[in-house]
Amino acid sequence: MLFDLPDDDTLYAALLSRDPGYDGQAYVAVSSTGVFCRLTCPARKPKRENCTFHATVGACIEAGYRACKRCHPMAPAAEAEPAIKALLAAMIERKGHRWSEADVARMGFDPSTVRRAFKRHFGMTFLEMARLERIRNGMTTLSDGGKVIEAQIDAGFASPSAFREAFAKLMGRPPGGFPDNSLVKASYIDTPLGAMIALCDATHLHLLEFADRKALPTELKRMYAALNGRIGIGRTALTAQIERELGEYFDGRRASFTVPMAFFGSDFTKSVWRALAGIPAGETRSYSELARAIGRPSATRAVARANGANQIALLVPCHRVLGADGSLTGYGGGLWRKQKLIEIERRYSAVAPMETGTMEKTSHDPS
Repeated sequence: MLFDLPDDDTLYAALLSRDPGYDGQAYVAVSSTGVFCRLTCPARKPKRENCTFHATVGACIEAGYRACKRCHPMAPAAEAEPAIKALLAAMIERKGHRWSEADVARMGFDPSTVRRAFKRHFGMTFLEMARLERIRNGMTTLSDGGKVIEAQIDAGFASPSAFREAFAKLMGRPPGGFPDNSLVKASYIDTPLGAMIALCDATHLHLLEFADRKALPTELKRMYAALNGRIGIGRTALTAQIERELGEYFDGRRASFTVPMAFFGSDFTKSVWRALAGIPAGETRSYSELARAIGRPSATRAVARANGANQIALLVPCHRVLGADGSLTGYGGGLWRKQKLIEIERRYSAVAPMETGTMEKTSHDPS
């Protein structure tokens, strides 16, 4: 479990001493190089401020990092499963290839067996791993100001159409559909629970969602409509702020956020989101309790729909809403993430509500 790990200072000390006791139990992701390693990696040790630690290989990959070529952090799983070893080697060899289950079958492996093996060892399927690895490189290039053709090459795509299609599947439109002079910028933000997509302008956060959420393209389409298509690729000062505050939240040093948020929805929907933002970290509510909090006790189902339509994960904490019997209910980012977030927040005592900072000019419902 991710949060059974010791604190980061302990893990960094283990990294410096190359402590074998954490081999297979913890991994270090290095922001200055974009790679993740075992703590026993023989490479030169990174600076403390460039390190984040994860409990699984899958978490490192979802956060946007690639495996180190010196310590081979995925090797133990590969050695344990011949299919994993063969497919990882093929993915490296066939950089840019758009993998399918038919490819897996042609290599002599049963696709369903491969899916289970990769999920067991990495927390994601082989196809998900291959797609994230390719798109991550392209998104990084575009965010740094690179041209689409450069992003395509960095992403390892053999053709522009393949890159556009894969990119559009994640982002809702091809890379050329993002104007350069847009005030709202889309960028990756890495977290211990996986990479997130953030849309920020100079003053407000418009969207924050996990990159692997199936509903992300639909959410982005709504944002394109609400912002008249004025979304580009890149970062703003607010992107850096939310990245920093998220880091403090996951480190246990921040229970609330100060980033101003722009809400896009009906007045009723926005009232639900504001009520969500008022639930302190470490506490939960039921849908009926949320309905009563906004003065609409009979609107439980509508409250649940508004909860599911939340465009800003974590800051508008829809993960703090449970079923009437206290059970975990649907969460767009996955129930495993919802459980992790609730576990994280158990360390917090009751704190002041989060600041919402909404923009009144976005009071219309773009849907």
